[in-house]
Amino acid sequence: MTPFRRFQLSFLFFLEFFIWGGWFVTMGTFLSQEFNASGGQLALAYETQSIGAIIAPFVVGLIADRYFEAQKILGILHIIGASLLYMASNSASFSNFYPYIFIYMLLYMPTLALSNSVAFHQMEDPSKQFASIRVLGSVGWIVAGLVIGFFAWEGMQTLKYSFYMSSGASAILGIYCFMLPNTPPKLASNKKLSFREIMGIDALSMLKDRGFLFFFIASILICVPLAFYYQHANQFLNELGMKAAASKMILGQISEVLFLLLLPIFIKRYGIKNALIVGILAWGIRYILFAYGNVGTQVWMLIFGIILHGVCYDFFFVSGQIYTDFKAGEKFKSTAQGLITLATYGVGMLIGFRFAGWLTDQYVTDSGHLWKNIWVQPAIFSFVVLTLFLIFFKNETIKIKTV
Repeated sequence: MTPFRRFQLSFLFFLEFFIWGGWFVTMGTFLSQEFNASGGQLALAYETQSIGAIIAPFVVGLIADRYFEAQKILGILHIIGASLLYMASNSASFSNFYPYIFIYMLLYMPTLALSNSVAFHQMEDPSKQFASIRVLGSVGWIVAGLVIGFFAWEGMQTLKYSFYMSSGASAILGIYCFMLPNTPPKLASNKKLSFREIMGIDALSMLKDRGFLFFFIASILICVPLAFYYQHANQFLNELGMKAAASKMILGQISEVLFLLLLPIFIKRYGIKNALIVGILAWGIRYILFAYGNVGTQVWMLIFGIILHGVCYDFFFVSGQIYTDFKAGEKFKSTAQGLITLATYGVGMLIGFRFAGWLTDQYVTDSGHLWKNIWVQPAIFSFVVLTLFLIFFKNETIKIKTV
């Protein structure tokens, strides 16, 4: 791959995740400040991600893979998305805001797979080349958080500017996509695809394996506490009075990059089961730290809880992708990953967002929320999942490819 092509693809991922990180992390705080939104309303807003994840296979499987070049669809979706984000930021009420963000996420979630398609098409050996290019996506998310903190949009209650920022970046990416190398449709337009093929339902046969079945169930369950972090962490930190909370939350993305490098070594030495156990355990510890931390003498607990994001995400979700790839074999390699994504980011987080919204509404006070009471509950839930996982999941030896 030429340096120019590598730059092209790296910049694609930088903008792709800069856009998402620019508004998604602070949306809960924005909705609370602008519209005094309830936990149920925050759940409605955040679960649009899950609905988008469920719809994405249809967009990619029925349209992108059959009729149009991936980079052109990617460009069109981001240009439309730019206008939707702009209109969402200028909404007068939550009821006005919700339709814009709902439609936006229906369009954005398919762009994640489309970006991967564009990148993979240009690579001779994705197993060696993809990670070093995809890491720019994490950098983009980090930079978005730094910008929000630098301009103090949270403290000044001007988070609508974060939507303006993401809207502008989306417009730039939309135009930029038409300059990317051509990525033609994978399938002939006249080839008939069944519903089972599009949704990866054939991969359900893998659930006959007892180990994979429990991993599948655990993946859905652990997304319930995961949803609490995405939906309420920034709102929580701002209510506690943490300055530039979004900027401090990027420590989670930095740790995600670092632990991603350590993960293959850990799995090779200690096994996939122990990696998954560490990931689940980290969720419970993180929420205990959030429950008892504060912005005074216990601020280290909040910072450490944020840093644990790398362990939480990499050791369970990335390890899970590796485990799924190992169990699927060549026959279901792609469909199995799609099924796990739909189950976690789709079904699991849909349940999680809704439950998190309902729970936070039970602990509303005149000054905010009783966050200790809130965070203890996803912590307990994580420990219950961990206990079941320890009992029912057996370890398996997986060969890790070194790059």
